[in-house]
Amino acid sequence: METVTLDAVDRGLVHALQIDGRASFRTVAEVLGVSENTVARRYRRLRSAGVLRVVGVVNGVALGHSSWALRLQCTPDAAGAVAAALAGRPDTSYVHLLSGGTEISCNVQSPSAAERDALLLHKLPRTSRVTAVSAHLLLRATALPAAWPGAAWLSEEQAGRLRPAPVAAVSEPVALDDQDRVVLGLLARDGRAGYRELAAAAGSADSTVKRRLDALRRSGVLGYALDLSPAALGFPTEARLWMSVRPSGLLQVAQAMAEHPEVCFAALCTGPGNLVAAVNCRDAEDLCRYLTERVAALDAVRSVETAPVIRTLKRTGTAGIPASR
Repeated sequence: METVTLDAVDRGLVHALQIDGRASFRTVAEVLGVSENTVARRYRRLRSAGVLRVVGVVNGVALGHSSWALRLQCTPDAAGAVAAALAGRPDTSYVHLLSGGTEISCNVQSPSAAERDALLLHKLPRTSRVTAVSAHLLLRATALPAAWPGAAWLSEEQAGRLRPAPVAAVSEPVALDDQDRVVLGLLARDGRAGYRELAAAAGSADSTVKRRLDALRRSGVLGYALDLSPAALGFPTEARLWMSVRPSGLLQVAQAMAEHPEVCFAALCTGPGNLVAAVNCRDAEDLCRYLTERVAALDAVRSVETAPVIRTLKRTGTAGIPASR
């Protein structure tokens, strides 16, 4: 990734795409008060520099999938290769090397118990360089990366002009067909891919693909997210927190942390630590201040294990896709 300094237009574009990754450049330009060509040029510049891309993200919960947070301990020579293999899987996101480089953290969406068991009970344990695996079922998220306030730049009035229609409540899991999977696979690489390109890959008409994607978005199955390093916004210090919280105060703590501007992800989970969170800070001192002031003020927190992120191999979407658009 190139070193790129973001100016006011860039920051406005980043925030606009965080709100709606499929917003037209014309709409974004009107909100920012610049030309459509300027917005398109800025987006292509940032994407080609590897600073950001928009990706289509499937909400596994709406499909009946289960979500897990994994922690893996590896031998020092193997962590990079194991993390890269996990990043290449379509069911993983947020693959990080932590601490001294021998621990891996990632999120996994499992469509079925069989696929979950294949990964957790067979594939990973058979890798001799993986010395320990712990899996934590994510029970309820109170903060998600798509709403992280560190990317905020626009006024509330500007942001309101970009917000998509609310997602409808879905009582039954949505079923995907083969055409859906083809289109969603392409969107995981480029969330702004044109309908003509998507339709050609799916063997369908542009209008049919658009209607289907609109329906999947309204149902909460499909969303659009920014694949963006917090470092580009001035937050290069990332960490995963594994917390043990008194059960009677667990939900209250999780909701309180969702209000912290440092927190980009927080979820109740199973395991010895019943709350997992991801934080973005400006430096080590900022992280120290967060832990000793904000987290320390939450009375129900019994203990906190902090694991700094050393390297990120994958955030969301697919890994290793050239930034061409």
